[in-house]
Amino acid sequence: MKIRINKKSEIPIREQIAEQIIFLIATDELKPADPLPSVRQLARQLGIHRNTVSRVYGDLVHRSWLSGKRGGRLMVRPQDEFTRITRAQDLDSMINAVIRVARQGGHSLQELRKRVRERLLEQPPDHLLVIEDDPGLLKLLEEEIRKAVRWPVRGCCGQDLRSNAGLAVGALPVLAQHSLPEVASLLPKTRPAVCVTYSLADEHLQKIRKLCEPSVIALVSVSEAFLKTARALLAPALENRHTLLEVLWPAKRATDLRAADLVFCDSITFDKVKHPRRALYRLIVPSSIDYIVSAMNSYFESSKAVTY
Repeated sequence: MKIRINKKSEIPIREQIAEQIIFLIATDELKPADPLPSVRQLARQLGIHRNTVSRVYGDLVHRSWLSGKRGGRLMVRPQDEFTRITRAQDLDSMINAVIRVARQGGHSLQELRKRVRERLLEQPPDHLLVIEDDPGLLKLLEEEIRKAVRWPVRGCCGQDLRSNAGLAVGALPVLAQHSLPEVASLLPKTRPAVCVTYSLADEHLQKIRKLCEPSVIALVSVSEAFLKTARALLAPALENRHTLLEVLWPAKRATDLRAADLVFCDSITFDKVKHPRRALYRLIVPSSIDYIVSAMNSYFESSKAVTY
């Protein structure tokens, strides 16, 4: 029996041996009714104490991987494939068993791939997939959503999704309305994307209008697209009285911000910029965040209803 252990590994030796035996069984290297080395033999082979091997064997008997009579040699317990699937301790072993079951049933691997993908798409989402082509905006969307929800948040651009449609598996897509037409055909039909709305900057316009003296107003962001949009939205309040300073973060000269009377920071730079009069400029309106949370909760409630 081919087993190797690393005595310097952080993984306990018992676990190393047990998982390798399970792997050998799951991959048919050890077949049903095959005898295992005695406790003494395996202990000598691996250079470890017999009690360690004895505990491993006892654990595998308890988990129904091995069987034997008192005083006799342990052997691989006969199992049908479905039993192997349910007892598999790692994902690879489980997948190997499912493939064998499909082939024994006369199904091709292409059929299996198609059906597995269909079933995965039918499952409730377990994470959010933010889709945005502008790298800076993608970072901001991920940051604001991640701070507001309890589910994992991942991001990609439209080209990534076109190259690998599997990115949408298990995800609730989130994107700006203008991006939807480009990727709609790539998204699961059973799981419509959530479109977010960007802030109109009304509260920021009010802050500027309250300034009594001509002032320097700074915009700080990790996204050039954010800076461009914010500049256009704030322009009506700037008139000819105020000077707008745009800073793409990380700033080459942070000292420039010292001259600013008011600093608007995006969600990423807000904690990085140290200024007594800085204000948070969120990209997403709160109602869009609320809708994302509501959509995810509705999927989970629906799945519970089906289960029960």
